[in-house]
Amino acid sequence: MDNTLLVSLSQQLAAYRSMDVIANNLANLSTPAYKREEVKFEEFVQQVQPSEGQSGPQSLSFVADNGVVRDLSEGTMQATGAPFDLAIAGKGYFAVQTAAGERYTRNGHLSLNGDGQLITDSGDPVLGEGGPITVTADDGDIHIAADGTVSGKQGQIGKLRLVDFADERALQKKGDSLYATSQSPASAATNTRIVQGTLETSNVQPVIEITRMIDVMRAYQATATLAQSMDTLKRQAIDKLGSTPN
Repeated sequence: MDNTLLVSLSQQLAAYRSMDVIANNLANLSTPAYKREEVKFEEFVQQVQPSEGQSGPQSLSFVADNGVVRDLSEGTMQATGAPFDLAIAGKGYFAVQTAAGERYTRNGHLSLNGDGQLITDSGDPVLGEGGPITVTADDGDIHIAADGTVSGKQGQIGKLRLVDFADERALQKKGDSLYATSQSPASAATNTRIVQGTLETSNVQPVIEITRMIDVMRAYQATATLAQSMDTLKRQAIDKLGSTPN
């Protein structure tokens, strides 16, 4: 395949990957505590043989997809007044028990299931320091303190387990706002606090994402135009060669 087409294809694949990530960011604009992502690209240089009229080895510059970078900045705090809406101010994650093992999330849009267990949107129990937290009808109004202590009218019910990790960027997305990791969780920092009746919003800024989307579309169109121009030049050259008398 022609080198120009190879470079063009590399650029188009990079644009496609960027568009996919941007679209996912916009789709999660209203997901509590969602962290926006951005594709990290690197230049990949390959040495090729010189074409006719060239001397010495030639370099081709391709785009290499080197993974996705997660923006860990906090979203804004939005008051909801719901007693089981919880936001984490500072670094940390709620521990969640799932069928696949322990997972972690910052999405504090919680509720109670039929057994009175505190659960996530996907129905997984949120863990306290002694296991899942269960609320009964006798507990009345629930108060959740900044340190995660859950109390009712009969006293303390449990304490939410907040954890942190040495390398947050190594956390792997598992869907439903959950993360998995092989790292050992540690207790969250002492300055981390829980805010009841509040949700952390997504840190996606729609105007910035749409601007990035437009830039990616323009880059894709420019690359497609280059490929089309090269195809047109080849056809013209073939036509001229075909019409040249022997």
